[in-house]
Amino acid sequence: MNMDINPSEYKILIVDDVMSNVLLLKVLLNNEKFAIATASNGRQALAQVEKENPDLLLLDVMMPDMSGFEVAQHLKADPKTKNIPIIFLTALNSTADIVKGFQVGANDFISKPFNKEELITRVYHQISLVAAMRVIDQKTRELEHTIEGRDKLYSVIAHDLRSPIGSIKMVLNMLLLNLPAEKIGPEMFELLTTANQTTEDVFALLDNLLKWTKSQIGRMNVVVQDFDAVEMLRGIIDVFNTVAAVKGIVLRYEGLDRLLVTGDMDMFKTVVRNLLSNAIKFSNEGTEVVIRLADKGSECEVSVQDHGCGISEVGQKKLLHTDTHFSTFGTKNEEGSGLGLLLCSDFVQKNHGRLWFVSKEGEGSTFFFTLPTKK
Repeated sequence: MNMDINPSEYKILIVDDVMSNVLLLKVLLNNEKFAIATASNGRQALAQVEKENPDLLLLDVMMPDMSGFEVAQHLKADPKTKNIPIIFLTALNSTADIVKGFQVGANDFISKPFNKEELITRVYHQISLVAAMRVIDQKTRELEHTIEGRDKLYSVIAHDLRSPIGSIKMVLNMLLLNLPAEKIGPEMFELLTTANQTTEDVFALLDNLLKWTKSQIGRMNVVVQDFDAVEMLRGIIDVFNTVAAVKGIVLRYEGLDRLLVTGDMDMFKTVVRNLLSNAIKFSNEGTEVVIRLADKGSECEVSVQDHGCGISEVGQKKLLHTDTHFSTFGTKNEEGSGLGLLLCSDFVQKNHGRLWFVSKEGEGSTFFFTLPTKK
């Protein structure tokens, strides 16, 4: 017998109008330590199901007031009882009766007079399926609970963290603008600059985390529209010029003056921002980062090339896989979470594009992505 099942946790309802059959089945199943309930006709069976809430029915087919098939039809029509497995006890062996039995919801048949071992085996088989369903139900409840917890965490990240860090970011930006090095001394100025950069990084990470979570739980809709990719790229480059200048890096745009593409504008901006931020992070001082845009007919190709530390061959294999969650350090030990690239990959796919890269350790990397052009 299946040793994982504790029979005393399962109740079996025996329904037969012949009392000697009921007693025999009761003795056999009591010996196996199952909990037992009994009924001697169809109407009593339905009442007992409601009262006893059994895990399995052994149901005689031929009964005077109401056949086993009719009892089964009643039970299967009620959402509360439709999942209770039924083993029919029958002296009928014709194919038509067996087909009819399965049509009304039989899980199994046992022929009368029954073989003791066969009966016990078939009962255990059905109970093991019930046990498996119980485990599945429990796991489903646990999973729902976990998802609920994750959504609460998402809400905390979205509202309770993003807002105060955004405020700190603005204050530090203001202080940097209004307190030049000659006013507060180079050491304090450097501390302020570091604090400002750290806050910018944390805010960007939170933003990515927020978007990634939204995307993963299906709360992020793709809003498709036509927009000029060149205009978007130039706007993002303008914002990043300041960050790049701190490391003595020049950002250079190469390509078309105008190209209409089709996709989600915010997702496009997020992808470019992440790629540009990474390129600056992993670039050596005094180098340049080149942003290119090319028209490939039905799609455009955007690339961001840096002349930085590059990615090792081992790192390259891990980079765009969710399970490895690869992260590395920039040229000034700026830490990358690896989340930004996963988000980029996800967003590009959602916009019917592709994302890939080529990299050589010690020489730099180029990241590419495509987006459909306006038809």
